[in-house]
Amino acid sequence: MTSVTNKSVTLFDLLTGEEHHPAIVAPKKPSLTYGQLRQQIIELAAQLNNFGIGRKSRIAIAMPNSPEMILTYLAAATCGTAAPLNPKYKQEEFAFYYQDTQAIALIVLGEGIAAAQAAVTPEMMLIQAIPKSDGTLSLQKIQGKEYPPRTIERAESEDVAMILHTSGTTSRPKRVPIKHRNLAASARNIISTYNLTASDRALCIMPLFHVHGIVASMLSTLASGGTVICPTGFNAMEFWRILSELQPTWYSAVPTMHQLLIARAERNQEAIAASRLRFIRSSSSSLPPIVLERLEATFNAPVLEAYSMTEASHQMTSNPLPPSTRKLGSVGYGFGVEVGIMDEDGNLLSSGQLGEVVVKGANLFDGYENNPEANAKAFTHGWFHTGDQGVIDAQGYLSLTGRIKELINRGGEKISPLEVDNVLLRHAAVAEALSFAVPHKTLGEDIHAAVVLKDNTVSEQELRKHCSELLAEFKVPRQLHILEELPRGATGKLQRLNMAKLLKLGE
Repeated sequence: MTSVTNKSVTLFDLLTGEEHHPAIVAPKKPSLTYGQLRQQIIELAAQLNNFGIGRKSRIAIAMPNSPEMILTYLAAATCGTAAPLNPKYKQEEFAFYYQDTQAIALIVLGEGIAAAQAAVTPEMMLIQAIPKSDGTLSLQKIQGKEYPPRTIERAESEDVAMILHTSGTTSRPKRVPIKHRNLAASARNIISTYNLTASDRALCIMPLFHVHGIVASMLSTLASGGTVICPTGFNAMEFWRILSELQPTWYSAVPTMHQLLIARAERNQEAIAASRLRFIRSSSSSLPPIVLERLEATFNAPVLEAYSMTEASHQMTSNPLPPSTRKLGSVGYGFGVEVGIMDEDGNLLSSGQLGEVVVKGANLFDGYENNPEANAKAFTHGWFHTGDQGVIDAQGYLSLTGRIKELINRGGEKISPLEVDNVLLRHAAVAEALSFAVPHKTLGEDIHAAVVLKDNTVSEQELRKHCSELLAEFKVPRQLHILEELPRGATGKLQRLNMAKLLKLGE
């Protein structure tokens, strides 16, 4: 394996694995070697150039986890800027993200996804990724505007490799442009954290439209010269066959997934006994200590909780591998990332003092796109405000004590409550709406909403149906509470963060 150096600052530069070593494998599909992977990225990027797509072009991708998704993502980022989207979005959501990112094209796999294709605008190209028998791809433009061919040219370090969105305390999601150098730095940090090598085989069960799957499971593995095992997504029943047949050495997931596996572990003892897992990683949502303990007992492997966010190109801190100490209830310390605790006046605090978690490092993005107001609030003296509250102990380990932001974290999926409020308010019968988080045993948090109605004949079922037509399923409130009025504080501010307690939910 060739190591990743400081000169390796684009995603293509990360792909340094040995020529004939497997880079990507998947159940019932041909494997791809590093030699094939590199050649494919060059060919696919050139095809995109020929369609008139080049550096700074935004390329939307809507497809499920697969080797084809990895190839498409890497080609898009090498040619222009990849904009991976949740394939479960509704048509209206796709339309918003196309417009917001100014996407020039959408790439789909095979017959594609109806909602994604229906949202394509006249200014966009629709491109089909066509699998070949050897596991490689070809791209075919099937409709859309004609653009003159671009000169064949690969992205550079300062180019934006990927554009993602993060929900905030405003109803409009913020665009997070992540440069090649940010992703390369994050991949190096993760390799260092877990001592990843070419002999590692990472099972990618996190979605490849999410920074967790893209950076932790995929990019860090490819940058280490290891092998990415890429099934079509997470399936708690299929997991065990993959564990036995494809022999991953580690996987990363959100707590909800870990809990589903624990529930099925008893009937899959043979697969566990034959497992080569050397560690299990958990991130994107708080891991309850009892789940960590059960997970370690189930798989007889260390479970390492990490702390991450999109703006940091994923990982900020992690518990270390044995024999170093991993602390229950802590998210560890920074690897290649500086972590501090700051008070409201912008002063860094000493160990043991509670405040807002702030970070800085080469993995951190430069700022939200075209959003100076958000950037002014997000950075202080070069430190990025995470919006999370925590404390660092004398050994440098960070413990999170709660979120400052009002985001709802449903099993690792971040939901903007105002986005849900706005959808509810679009129903003719709704006068007021307030969505909020409720504690959940497996998801960490679930989403509920309280409404005040103008028409009391409307049912909860009808309101949920209205939401499901405009929002992805994970954003739809699991329960609606019909109230006479919404609770407000002395200044008239809605009590979003206190709603679960006021309604005696999750107790």
